[in-house]
Amino acid sequence: MLDTQKHIGTFYAAKQGYTEGVMEKRQLGKTDLEVSLICLGTMTWGQQNTQDEGFEQMDYAVENGINFFDTAELYAIPPTAETCGKTEEVIGNWFASRKCRDKIILATKIAGPGAHLSWIRNGERRYNREHITAAIEGSLQRLQTDYIDLYQLHWPEREVNSFGKLDFPDTAEIREDEEYRMLGTLQILEEYIDKGVIRHIGLSNETPWGVMGFLQLAEKHSLSRVVSVQNPYNLLNRSFEVGLSEIALQEKCGLLAYSPLAGGALTGKYLNGAVPKGSRRDIDPRGSRYQKPHAESTITRYVDIAKEAGLDPAQMALAFVNSRRFLTANIIGATTMAQLKTNIASADLTLTDDVIAAIEAVHSDVPNPCP
Repeated sequence: MLDTQKHIGTFYAAKQGYTEGVMEKRQLGKTDLEVSLICLGTMTWGQQNTQDEGFEQMDYAVENGINFFDTAELYAIPPTAETCGKTEEVIGNWFASRKCRDKIILATKIAGPGAHLSWIRNGERRYNREHITAAIEGSLQRLQTDYIDLYQLHWPEREVNSFGKLDFPDTAEIREDEEYRMLGTLQILEEYIDKGVIRHIGLSNETPWGVMGFLQLAEKHSLSRVVSVQNPYNLLNRSFEVGLSEIALQEKCGLLAYSPLAGGALTGKYLNGAVPKGSRRDIDPRGSRYQKPHAESTITRYVDIAKEAGLDPAQMALAFVNSRRFLTANIIGATTMAQLKTNIASADLTLTDDVIAAIEAVHSDVPNPCP
């Protein structure tokens, strides 16, 4: 595995165009915030990782130019009643220990309705005043802060085709008051922006209709715009490109890409039926959306491209995500420091035209095998 840029061999540097320097920053929406290209994902802390390991990851990330952390009230993952909120607690304890809250652009999320999370607000989760207030106050307490830079709706309040679903759900209710409910959510969040409790708002697992709906309602009613959309994006799932990429560019509401390694699958570690002890597939009973019929053969082709180019497969997959114009930040996660160092170093890798062409050839043959 490749380590940080300081340890990349001359062969890789010459062949693929690595560059040393400060972590690239990109503008968050139309705000005055500049976030690091690599965002530190945190959902393993409190489950797969201890607090001390979380502290080590945050220390290293900051030392290497990362100023953007992403979390959620329901983390750690896989979600359980026992670990709910633990990740935010780890981050809060780190803020208290390091006294560096002002150096971090912090993103968290409110859990929405629909998922089987009976332990969060008794399972009655809504984006209304009662639940938004409870969620924000809980996150602030656990994070030991008095403000959140980016507050995101973890998934839509309505039923949509997220988390690997295809087509519009037959059971989805077409509600005439959907825009009214979305407007109500924006108005409640605006009150917290006015108080300085949250600075900006974002969406997650959202559709083109939903993103444009929030943007149009904000403009019509003089409310704060959503500044980002956090959706899955990786070599096995480039569905963001179909409709949302144009919105991201035209509306300056960029992608915060989650699962850029397809839950670790694009490293190649799960090939040939392998399930490393302690890995996500080993501990998460929910299964993986990246285990569909054509996944393994497609992953094998991507891994082969990386090996032929003298690249680490994880870094190649991450560098591809990093190269997208519609991307604001790439949310990486790791359970070991070796993984973290490899992932962060992807920011210094520029893929050659030949590697990009090889990736596109696979995508043309097998587009989005794991949407």
